[in-house]
Amino acid sequence: MNHSSPFASLPRGLLVEAEDFDDYGGWILDSQFETQMGSPYLLAHGLGRPVADAKTRLAIAAPGAYGVWVRAKDWVPLHHPGRFTLAINGMTLEKVFGAHDQDWSWEYGGQVSLPQGDVTLALHDLTGFEGRCDAIYLSQDGLPPPNAINEATRAWRRALRGLPAQPVTAGDYDVVVIGGGISGCAAALTVARLGQRVVLIHDRPVLGGNASLEIGLMPRGTQGALLRELSARSATGDLQALSLLNAEPTASVFLEHRLVSAVTADAKIVSVDAVEARGGLTRRFTGRVFIDTSGVAMLGVLAGGETRFGREARADFNEPYAPDEADQMHHGNTLFFRTRMAAQPVPFPDVPWALEVSKDYANLSGQLIKSGQENGPGPRVGDNPATPAFRFGRKADVFPATHFWEYGQWLDPYLSGEHVRDYLMRALYGTFSNVKRLAPEAYANLEFEWMAHVAAQGEFRRYQGDYLLTENDIRNHTRFDDTLVVNDGAFCIHCAWQPGEGKYDFRLKDWIWDERDKLAYDIPFRCLYSANIMNLLMAGKHISVTHVAASATKFMGNGAQHGLAVGAAAVLCNQHQTTPRGLYETHLSELKDLVDTLTRCDHGLSSPSSAREGASAAG
Repeated sequence: MNHSSPFASLPRGLLVEAEDFDDYGGWILDSQFETQMGSPYLLAHGLGRPVADAKTRLAIAAPGAYGVWVRAKDWVPLHHPGRFTLAINGMTLEKVFGAHDQDWSWEYGGQVSLPQGDVTLALHDLTGFEGRCDAIYLSQDGLPPPNAINEATRAWRRALRGLPAQPVTAGDYDVVVIGGGISGCAAALTVARLGQRVVLIHDRPVLGGNASLEIGLMPRGTQGALLRELSARSATGDLQALSLLNAEPTASVFLEHRLVSAVTADAKIVSVDAVEARGGLTRRFTGRVFIDTSGVAMLGVLAGGETRFGREARADFNEPYAPDEADQMHHGNTLFFRTRMAAQPVPFPDVPWALEVSKDYANLSGQLIKSGQENGPGPRVGDNPATPAFRFGRKADVFPATHFWEYGQWLDPYLSGEHVRDYLMRALYGTFSNVKRLAPEAYANLEFEWMAHVAAQGEFRRYQGDYLLTENDIRNHTRFDDTLVVNDGAFCIHCAWQPGEGKYDFRLKDWIWDERDKLAYDIPFRCLYSANIMNLLMAGKHISVTHVAASATKFMGNGAQHGLAVGAAAVLCNQHQTTPRGLYETHLSELKDLVDTLTRCDHGLSSPSSAREGASAAG
């Protein structure tokens, strides 16, 4: 393939991205970590059983000798659990990939002679234990492909794939919503039902975030009718959110599109760019008002929004649950799973690479029973504790909670997502192995029915708004002139072991569940827009709150209320050609009336003023 001058110094050959394969077979597309490792990839998520081959065809224009390179990852160095081979035209290369003790990098597979015309490629999984392939590169000039993750390498990949160098226009919208969790779906649906053009950009193939079919949490917090409408599940466990949005003529939804950049001018966002996982095309979305419901404050990170991270010190806001000193601890990620007893014995291979993490732990409690129903029991051997010594206050509160499986509380959540997910997989595989090994007769038939490859995300950055809600605001029911909605729920604080402290550091050290007085509390509008990005609103767990306050506001039902409020605010911003702060300063009564109408029309949900008196916390 010939290149224009900007790429003349880069390698020349044929690039096959794994996400572009014609048939994934038993492999699955994993695009969660592309901003860290460079690209979506195919994952052999077989739960210990090799998956079916992924296959594709490649047209060879110039016959001859080609060097074969495969970009792979040895996700547990020294053990190599994720091994696979590559076959070209039915001939398997001698090289075994994913066994090179390296993080994401190109492995040389040897030289092959290829005829002109179609050539078949097949990825063959050897283990069923999370083998992963990013891309295959056929080199014509003997040069290895570049491994760096930067704009030059991304441009090289786009050129080899025939993709445009610049983003293609995807439309101009009244409101752009980033993130298709519950709060994002609520915001987009509210905007659409108020008649303005809205686009929802989401980086997964299904909507719902932590409540989605991929993860399956039950939305807790305020149980309004909008939440119930969005989170109703089909027989497959998928949410109704997408069908509701598709029914709105002014709403557009772009799934499997990951936000990668934002253009700003005069402290306002002008447009955002998102890359499609399948095909790699970058699209540009322009708009007047932007709403970040990503749960990770990604739009703020890219646009320069003011954010907070970690735990504030007790002296900062006099919060009883805050630590003496500020630190970077945050709620970690959780990986859901489910086991079952088969009709016949199910073998499971030795997993020394997993036992390094799980050690002797042999308690599989805390399972996802089905989407929307978690905290299930599981096989247990020995005296492993089902729970830490929680501060729940009542013995009846000790239960096999799903979120006891948690990791990453001291790591950078933006850079360590794949490591955290993989660490939790090792913990689960090792625990499963321990149960079968320690009680071989009782659990000979035990098998994994399902394990998520997408972790339920914990805590990332939180926005700084014009007001920062604190633990004491919630506990004391502070009244605000700009209250838009009320939230329910306990303080739910996950406490991690200090690094190196816990024997099982994939399990929580402590869990504070403080139901307070079980009354609802107020969310002021000033917590729902950015302090320094003038046309940016937010909803969900990254609104303007402290770490302790976020432990109560984070529930998805609460996020649905935030989404409804900021959806209404975005519509009024456009109608009055003003910013969220301008709305607060000059149109607050109108905003409150609109949100009050929407919540009261939400199939009988009480207005904020009355709901706070009688609402009970939804676990």
